[in-house]
Amino acid sequence: MSLIRDEDKKFLAEEFQKNLKNDVELVIFISSNEDCKYCKETKEIAEELGQINEHIKVKVYDMDNDKEVAKNYGIDKYPATVVSKAGKVDGRIRYYGIPSGYEFGSLIEDIKNVSKDEADLSAKAMEIVSKIDKPIKIQVYVTPTCPYCPKAVGTAHKFALLNSNITGEMIEASEFYKEAEEAGVSAVPHIVINGDVQFVGAQPDDAFAEYILEAYNHN
Repeated sequence: MSLIRDEDKKFLAEEFQKNLKNDVELVIFISSNEDCKYCKETKEIAEELGQINEHIKVKVYDMDNDKEVAKNYGIDKYPATVVSKAGKVDGRIRYYGIPSGYEFGSLIEDIKNVSKDEADLSAKAMEIVSKIDKPIKIQVYVTPTCPYCPKAVGTAHKFALLNSNITGEMIEASEFYKEAEEAGVSAVPHIVINGDVQFVGAQPDDAFAEYILEAYNHN
């Protein structure tokens, strides 16, 4: 049974036809371990998207057998989905947990942005992000039913697309509940930057960028 509805596939086919310019890779990291609740579904979502448009290429790796590949992409949990330019080993735009519910929309936007190699940001946010010259990791804790979470995930991923020093992670809080608990997540979206600066809520991109600058200056 398909995870993406036929009417959604039709809509996506039109969206991808209009927006995809260059090849995009969905790099999936899964495990055969019983503790991976949504590995099968995460892989199936990527493969179904790959069937919709020829610009979407899918690679699937096993965390147990492909540890070196996972290391090269910076992946340490599963299931994981990486969106990158084809031919690039680049794990800066990543999803930990199944990209379902509202986060499926985030994945679609990432595919379009990466394919076009552009992202819509305010001038102020662009100015701040362009100055980041050392590693920044943005972790966005979400749940699939949170309507405000995709905005936060999308902004983090736009920053990562536009600056190679920035990594944007979506982390599904109910799948990685221990990690979410340690981060003090009680409401979503909950954003943690470099394990230091934290805030809750979907902020405008220029306000979000100010938090990145705060974390940058702390370092």
